[in-house]
Amino acid sequence: MDKNLQLRPLEKEDLDFIHNMRINPNIMDYWFEEPYTTKEKMVKEYENSLNSDSHRSFILYHTNERVGYLGLFDIDQRHRNAEFAIMFDPAHQGKGYAAQATRLTVEYGFNQLNLNKIFLYVVKHNEKAIHLYEKVGFEIEGELKEHFFVDGSYHDALMMGLLRKDYSSK
Repeated sequence: MDKNLQLRPLEKEDLDFIHNMRINPNIMDYWFEEPYTTKEKMVKEYENSLNSDSHRSFILYHTNERVGYLGLFDIDQRHRNAEFAIMFDPAHQGKGYAAQATRLTVEYGFNQLNLNKIFLYVVKHNEKAIHLYEKVGFEIEGELKEHFFVDGSYHDALMMGLLRKDYSSK
């Protein structure tokens, strides 16, 4: 494990870093969102989220440099589950950070938030991401036909999940 990788809660001064990724169509296609977000909208969303328990957002650092953004979203306190999502600055993609960053977030969700399950959605043709998630312990739970509209066409997606009891046993 790279000890130089660490998570830090999202701060207001991180919004420029995230905004640059959120307006990049190559990144947002994998978040299944339109690459159109104004900085002002992000600031308002950030300020509105400060009192919310429905998500935890983190900046991933390698040494002292921001390399990615990830989090647990739609945290359900009753059912003890949340959706995981991750994005990397294009300059830092392919450097082997994703598995450890995913593990750090999963461990936070299970050990700090007492979640029972963490799930995610991934486009079926993104074999690299699916392999990475399986390596961490996520399992395919279902297929969603033509679930996401990306770059002019519909794509099948997989829902993947990881139960705390399965992760703890690894």
